[in-house]
Amino acid sequence: MPRSNNDKHPLYCLYCVADGDWPEVTLTDDAQLSAHCGLLLASDLNRTMRSRKLSRRGLADVACVAHSTVARVLNGDVLPDIGTLTRLEDALHHQL
Repeated sequence: MPRSNNDKHPLYCLYCVADGDWPEVTLTDDAQLSAHCGLLLASDLNRTMRSRKLSRRGLADVACVAHSTVARVLNGDVLPDIGTLTRLEDALHHQL
């Protein structure tokens, strides 16, 4: 997925992770913006899914997105496009 300023997906450079496993990590001070955004999104999505007792497939079904998309967002492999983000937010009744 293209990004402005040739930004890579959140986990493209693991040197951005100072400690921990995604999404429960501490990022380095010089981590790229997409890593910070991906971390915040994955953490909030994970926390919201847990509080609502939703699995990846359960959320995917309600949001009408592929379960692999939910997994890739949670794993920090992608930053979702605005349409996907909106569908996830609508399904959760929560702004991510």
